Amino acid sequence: MRVFLLTYGTRGELEPFVALGRALREAGHEAVLAGPASFAALAGEHRVPFAALDDGLAAALRDAVTGRRGGPRELTVARTLAAGRPALRRVLDDAWEAARAARPDVVVHHAFPMAGHHLAERLGVPHALLTLDPMYLPTRAFPNPLYPAPARLPGPLNRLTYEVPRLVWRYTAPTVDRWRREVLRLPRRRGRHDPLLRPGGGTALVLNAVSEHVVPPPADWPGTVHTTGYLMPPPPPDWSPPPGLAAFLDAGEPPVCVGFGSAVGRDPAHTGRIVAEAVDLVGVRAVVVTGWGGIRITPDAPPGRLCVVEQAPYAWLLPRTRALVHHGGGSTTAALTAGTPQVVCPFRGDQPSWSQWMHRIGVAPPPVPQSRLTAHRLAAALRRALGDPGLRRRAASLGERIRAEDGPAAAVRALEAAHRGSDDSSLHLR
Repeated sequence: MRVFLLTYGTRGELEPFVALGRALREAGHEAVLAGPASFAALAGEHRVPFAALDDGLAAALRDAVTGRRGGPRELTVARTLAAGRPALRRVLDDAWEAARAARPDVVVHHAFPMAGHHLAERLGVPHALLTLDPMYLPTRAFPNPLYPAPARLPGPLNRLTYEVPRLVWRYTAPTVDRWRREVLRLPRRRGRHDPLLRPGGGTALVLNAVSEHVVPPPADWPGTVHTTGYLMPPPPPDWSPPPGLAAFLDAGEPPVCVGFGSAVGRDPAHTGRIVAEAVDLVGVRAVVVTGWGGIRITPDAPPGRLCVVEQAPYAWLLPRTRALVHHGGGSTTAALTAGTPQVVCPFRGDQPSWSQWMHRIGVAPPPVPQSRLTAHRLAAALRRALGDPGLRRRAASLGERIRAEDGPAAAVRALEAAHRGSDDSSLHLR
């Protein structure tokens, strides 16, 4: 089976596709991953063949979703897409060239850059949507994670919140329609912009890369939704920790880990001072993962307590730590999988929803929003995460169940069954 994998965005959007590409190749299949050019090294570390897409739009979207530009996240993203139509067209053109060269039997894609199901239609092969959370899967059971709604809403109102992602589709539609016509030579048709639909009618296979132990699949999801478990890549085969990090871990009791990933905020140095002071107040050691610059540790930080690294595979690092302080993005998956207690400090978008969800399932204290983040509030939350035996037990138990799911292997099995034409109609690709 030849599989073309297509995604776009931040590291959090790339890592699950890397995990799937690696698992497909280990199972004897061919897989090519197309993503922003700046992530070629990430794919290379896991020996997944990579096709580079123009990443000018990725930089603009990164600024939109990480807090460097103001306004509601969805509106900011939509405005960025509207202003970046030439950049989106370059991404679409690159995706077509990569897909055509891959000659796939199936296209597995993220909802953005809104190209995967069009490419599959042009190539005459089936497509499968890979979702990293349920934001594209309407249900009466709970509101869209993107929607800042209370935990309980009437069922019809819950379903209504899933119209939010369609706002982004509306902004991309003119560019995508022109590309369909000029490059793919495809006609206009009803439902062409909905990645949940097959061109000939019916719903497409969905690989819902979420643990059923965290988000139990609602009864009103269609049978084409296959909940696989999380897709987390293991540490790269040749990866080893930098000497400073290895020495720090060996020098004392397990530290906490602090990282806000791609969520930058407006004053990384101020955030760094809050983190350093909170760590000092609690009296713990910490590995600070700076990522894209969401935290900047200044020279006046308390000596001896902090180890600062730009990146480290959470699959390797978190089992060596006592808790993770993070923003509620892709690192949520890493913490859940590792069974690590969490302190969630959300910025915007779906992060507030997931931070509340982590608290409700008992693996994190109440969230500390970035807008209210102080050293004393962060220290209090960290003390609770470290000092609550029940919270630690729940996190560890949940991690064991999640790891037993083996999300990448489950996703490969679903694609294999679909490709063979399984009698299970929920897995049919065609």
